[in-house]
Amino acid sequence: MSAAVTPRHARHTAGLLRGIYLPRTADALAFAMSTYGIPLLVLATTRSAALTGAAFALEWIPRLAAFGWAGSIVDRRGASVVFHLASLGRAMALAAGAVLLHLHLSGTVASVTVMVLAAVTGVLTEFSYIAAETAGAAAGRRAGTRAHRVQAVLLGIDQIATLAGPALAAVLLLAGPPPMLTVITVLSLLAALLALRTPPSPVAPARTPKRQASAGLLTVWRTIRSLPALGWLVTGLTLSNLATGLLQAAGPVIVVKHFGQSTTNVGLVWSAAAAATLLSVTLCRVAIDRLGLWPVGAACAALASLATLAAAQAPDYLSYLVLVAVLMAAEGGMTVVLRTLRSLLIPPEKFGSTLSATILILLLPYPVAGVLTALTPPDALGHVITACAVLQGLGLALAFTRLRTDPALRT
Repeated sequence: MSAAVTPRHARHTAGLLRGIYLPRTADALAFAMSTYGIPLLVLATTRSAALTGAAFALEWIPRLAAFGWAGSIVDRRGASVVFHLASLGRAMALAAGAVLLHLHLSGTVASVTVMVLAAVTGVLTEFSYIAAETAGAAAGRRAGTRAHRVQAVLLGIDQIATLAGPALAAVLLLAGPPPMLTVITVLSLLAALLALRTPPSPVAPARTPKRQASAGLLTVWRTIRSLPALGWLVTGLTLSNLATGLLQAAGPVIVVKHFGQSTTNVGLVWSAAAAATLLSVTLCRVAIDRLGLWPVGAACAALASLATLAAAQAPDYLSYLVLVAVLMAAEGGMTVVLRTLRSLLIPPEKFGSTLSATILILLLPYPVAGVLTALTPPDALGHVITACAVLQGLGLALAFTRLRTDPALRT
């Protein structure tokens, strides 16, 4: 029996590596490098704090607008097809941007190029992300009792990409914008080629009545309203994400203009934050087993609020890096609580649509953070971050106070 099972298991593992893990790795690296590297590219090209914030908003606004559309197309066309086309489209857009910036390193053409890249890569990255998530979920279902192992590997890939991507983008930017864009182009092209090996996902019927789609949105809204524990936690984390998003959007301006560091040091901030988050997620899983959801979530909420408030007043680059890492580690702990709560509360038959809705709500503060950065003079960013930290603290305190006696968080 074991001789028959071992080759089958080996083929299954090899199939996951070629069809799921390798495409996800290439796409996750391209995702992280473009998300953190494009604002750095804008600052290096335009020297404008306002345009850097605007570029961050331009990455997120189209991404949010495409969220439901991307999910619908993936359902209709299949994850592998959308994954391939989105990654290929991103590679073509980045290649065109690299050529334009090689010819026009500054001036109007350069400014327009980097701003357009921010919007285009934001949309295409959302499509590839939704497709990759769908492919990973389908692989987990096919794995049966080993589904949790598949998801653990995918989570590890995302965290490692977030750890390496920002630093790699910042280092490559030292050689100039075209080399950085060229590397992201190669990664996107590699993801597109590897996606051809991704197993097809289930495809929905070609025609879905509009009335059914509207009813689906209404059902999602009713589901969230019927789950007060989930609603309060999502509300608190949404306010917290405004502070986190502001630190991300304003990061290049704060590190380069306020602390006088290089763009490489901007990437190091988020690489350190990703490392802290990876450690935090591991520790929080153990802590939740022993203490329960509420104590761990409340402790992480308090730590996140204090870290944001302190980061707004950070006296130097090193303290700023440490405080941002602490903030993101605390956010990682709250994310574990949120994921656990979602799995406990959302009915299985409504899980996918409700999950998409909660993710969309949680992402809404990011373009707002970009707009705030664009409209705020660099010298006043500390005051705005302080105000967001206060709002973050109030929102999380209210959420966890309301959840103190909720049975769902006693798990």
